[in-house]
Amino acid sequence: MRIGELSRRTGVSPRSLRYYEAQGLLASTRSGTGQRHYAEAGVERVVLIRQLFDAGLSSRVIATVLPCVETPDDPAVVDSAFATMQGERDRIDAEIAHLTETRDALDELLDANSRHRARL
Repeated sequence: MRIGELSRRTGVSPRSLRYYEAQGLLASTRSGTGQRHYAEAGVERVVLIRQLFDAGLSSRVIATVLPCVETPDDPAVVDSAFATMQGERDRIDAEIAHLTETRDALDELLDANSRHRARL
């Protein structure tokens, strides 16, 4: 299928599909005129890539996780993908903790400002 059809079937823009390909996340063949052609499996691949992006993973991390899909029976690949995703979850947890601390510090400043404003 051509890029327009893959875009329609997945809801992902052609620009994003070209980006996925440039990042090594998606493969296509080229026609004699240079048009991209994708296999039927490209639909599932793009849906999975979107799920991984929606889970907060970067294209770099996604590229390290996708081999698990290509070789799902290789324990080393599966373990590596799991460890990568767990590491990303830990990173997100740390970001959440930092944002919570930042919000709490801002709340303290807002309270102080509110008290000041009440005295005016």
